[in-house]
Amino acid sequence: MSGARHVPVMAREVVDALQPRDGGRYLDGTFGAGGYTTAMLDRADCQVIAIDRDPDAIAAGKALAERYAPRLRLIEGRFGDMAELLSAEGVEDVDGVSLDLGVSSMQFDQADRGFSFRASGPLDMRMEKSGASAADLVNETNETDLADIIWRYGEERRSRRVARSIVEARRAKRIETTGELAEIVRRAVGPQGRDESDPATRTFQALRIAVNDELGELERGLAAAEQVLAPGGRLAVVSFHSLEDRAVKEFVRARAGRTPAPSRHAPPGLGARAASLRDLSRKPVLPSDEEVAANPRARSARLRIAEKLRAGGGA
Repeated sequence: MSGARHVPVMAREVVDALQPRDGGRYLDGTFGAGGYTTAMLDRADCQVIAIDRDPDAIAAGKALAERYAPRLRLIEGRFGDMAELLSAEGVEDVDGVSLDLGVSSMQFDQADRGFSFRASGPLDMRMEKSGASAADLVNETNETDLADIIWRYGEERRSRRVARSIVEARRAKRIETTGELAEIVRRAVGPQGRDESDPATRTFQALRIAVNDELGELERGLAAAEQVLAPGGRLAVVSFHSLEDRAVKEFVRARAGRTPAPSRHAPPGLGARAASLRDLSRKPVLPSDEEVAANPRARSARLRIAEKLRAGGGA
């Protein structure tokens, strides 16, 4: 495991958005190294229930749970299942939910987890260390479906060329490492401009999202967060690429009753649902220049905030 220190992205902005208060109860749906959890517990005399699907994160968090006992509870599981996980703990609702989407820096920095091509490791990418791996996907998916995955989740313009190159390479031997795959993709995509990311970045993102069903999990998690929030409770979501941010924006917009009407000639309210959330960030909150300078991974971060409306639509 890398000794690099995990720096939670936009921790101050997230905690400011959630407004932890003494006696309140909050859910950190993506515990990771506990950055948001710690910030909330230090801000107020509150309780935090923290969820993570990565067993390594839960194991590493035991010392933190002991430090903050009994105010911190750790649960291994997916944030899309937060309603069921909270119910199993005897918890009906919470006053705030935080979600820090995508891969954590600890996962990214461990070559043996296979999320990054900076150091060659097994082509894995499984957050839960179970189920089909990225190697299974790369070696067993047909060319058309592979190209679709790389295009849909990586927005890679040369997705067909990349898929074709992968299929040609795996005919000779199974692709087993991140280093092997990165070289195949780089040759297929070709050189990038000096200021652009590595040519393999988009394909690796696409495979990671597909392996972990990240967008499906996000959809389930947003709906579950709306369900478990107490009236007046807040949701704070940090995303790192356009697919995530778009999904969060559209969800909040729909729940805030701002979905465009199908026709201006339609009767008022036809097909509309009552607003359940208030959109507190119609434009995403961005990291400060100082944070980006100190932590380059914050560069693409976007924070969106919503508040659960009280009965009758009041704040």
